[in-house]
Amino acid sequence: MKGWRTRIGFLVPPGNPTVEPEMAELTPPGVSLHFTRMSASGPAGTHTGQEDRNLSQVESIPACVRLLAMVAPRVIVMAHTATSYTLGQTREARLVAEMEAISGARFVTAFGSVLAALKHLGVRRIAYATPYSAEMTSLGKLHLEKCNVEVVSSGHLANVRNIYEESSERAYGIGRQVDHPDAEAIFLSGVGMPTLEALQPLEQDTGKPVISAASATMWNALRTAGVHHKVQGYGRLLGDDFT
Repeated sequence: MKGWRTRIGFLVPPGNPTVEPEMAELTPPGVSLHFTRMSASGPAGTHTGQEDRNLSQVESIPACVRLLAMVAPRVIVMAHTATSYTLGQTREARLVAEMEAISGARFVTAFGSVLAALKHLGVRRIAYATPYSAEMTSLGKLHLEKCNVEVVSSGHLANVRNIYEESSERAYGIGRQVDHPDAEAIFLSGVGMPTLEALQPLEQDTGKPVISAASATMWNALRTAGVHHKVQGYGRLLGDDFT
């Protein structure tokens, strides 16, 4: 039987090619991953129309959760950070409660996982980097600050044609760009931008913890499922003891 240790379900934006391979790279033995795609119209991965796509994806989540519930996962993850920026705290909390009632599984979000990771690391002040537009980056910064995370520096990638065409090299570059002496950690937002290869080099070169939406998502999903497994080589968060 696959997933004899636990099964984890993921809700993925329709055009995102990054989540499956990055989550597979972090998967411990005995854990199986199960994916379904949310629905959204319009071009995938572009800055234009991102807010509308976020809202349309939310409408599809209940049907997607019902499908994932058929494989009996212990945890279901909404693997899209910017949707939380669009929803805000109250609407996201309501969504989490409703999806847990529908599925009988724990339901976590990428952004909620980031907040849990920052708390675990004892971090209150961050440098914040995104592959988004300036407007969506500002919305994310505001959302972080409403969640009592101080953003001491922020920035976004220049000349993005499609978020899904970005690379860990570019993620490393924007992480170095936003780093600030007052930041206790660096946060790379967005599960569509590949980040895993950048995490360890960034930590080595800045001397501070670096988390991405992807690393925080898998860390929190495993933690929520009761799987206590260190994943080395992807930064302090995944290599830490699970407490």
